[in-house]
Formats: sequence, structure tokens, C-alpha cells
Amino acid sequence: MGAEPPSTAESRSSSTVPADHPGVAELFAVLAYGEISAFYRLADDAAFSPSLRGRVALAGMAAAEMSHFETLHTALSERGVEIYAAMEPYRAALDAYHASTTPSTWLESMVKAYVGDGIAADFYREIAGLLAPEVASVVREVLADTGHSEFVVQEVREVVERSPLQKDRLMLWGRRLLGEAITQAQYILAQREELAELVILASGDLSNIAALIDRMQIEHAERMSVLGLH
Repeated sequence: MGAEPPSTAESRSSSTVPADHPGVAELFAVLAYGEISAFYRLADDAAFSPSLRGRVALAGMAAAEMSHFETLHTALSERGVEIYAAMEPYRAALDAYHASTTPSTWLESMVKAYVGDGIAADFYREIAGLLAPEVASVVREVLADTGHSEFVVQEVREVVERSPLQKDRLMLWGRRLLGEAITQAQYILAQREELAELVILASGDLSNIAALIDRMQIEHAERMSVLGLH
């Protein structure tokens, strides 16, 4: 995933969602499909790399995503949940997000790896603080930085600092990633009742979900700034 700014929810101490809430399996399932999608996407994006170093870096990121997928596979199996059936309801929405945000250049793929994945990580990390400890630990483990933050920042900043045109294009790309991610997240919550209930419980109420999205936008802006896109 992308860079890891501190989450407000992580600082809270008491869980409000029991470990056996049915939404937990839904949460693990959508995370699992996100991880396996990231694996294939990173493998494909490696072809854009102008250097061997870049291809190797993306291969390492992809390997980390696969490791996260295996962690979620184990967590779901321990709950008696078959992972492929559990992931299926999320395939259309997540595939739609990736189809609408397919990078056309190496720099776009870098920004998506850092900023796009970070948007999703912010959302899940926010609610993790109010999940049962054994659930929260799985969520945080699979949201851990895949080790590409420093590489991506260097790749992008070197270009945008000398090219205002590239900077403007990537700023627009970042805004598109944010808008598409929020749209698909809202669609998923509208379609998946148990997951929506878990998010509402973890957030407190519907107004807090709106506040959570506001914080995601702030954290997105911070990531863009780190890349020199501000």
C-alpha cells in the first residue's frame, strides 16, 4: 500500500465491533480481492518501467501484496469462510475502479501505487481502531507499506520538479484516483449490508462516516504533497 499517515481511529483504545460480527468476514474478503488485484496490477505496470530497477521494485511490491493475500486467506479459513466465494461480490466494483483508473504512463502507475492504494488503506485503517484486537491486527498487517514509498517518491519528484506539464497532468490524475475511489467505496457500502453495518458501528454513525471521508481527502492531499504534487 502507500505511505502510512497516523490514523485518528488507531489512537482509540476500545473496540465497538465484536470479532464474530459477520461484517468482519466481508471486510477480509474485500481486502483480499484488493490485494490480489494489486498483485496483478503491479505485475502489469512493471512493463511501463524505463529501468530494470523499476521493474524489480514493482516485482517486490507485487510479492508483498501476495503475502498479504495469503494472510487474509488464512484469516478467512479460520472463520470457515471460502475465500473465492467471499471475494466474488466485490469483484465488479473493484474491477470497475481499476478499469477507470488504468495508468497510461510509468508515472501514472507510480502515483496510483502510492496515492491510489493509500486512499483505500486510509479508509480501512480508520475503522480498524474500533475493531476487536485480533481483527484489527490482521487489517493493519495487510495494510502495511509494501516497501515502495521511498522509491515512488523519488521517481515522481525527480520528474515533476523539472516538468510543470507533467506535474499538472499528475495532479489531475491524483484527483481522478480520489474521486473514483470514493465512488466505488460508496457503491460497495450501499450493496453490502453487513460490511456497511460494520463500518457504521466502527465509525459511530453516518455523520462520522462523512467525517472519515473528509479525513481521507486530507490524507490524500498530504500524500500528493509528498510527491511534489501540490
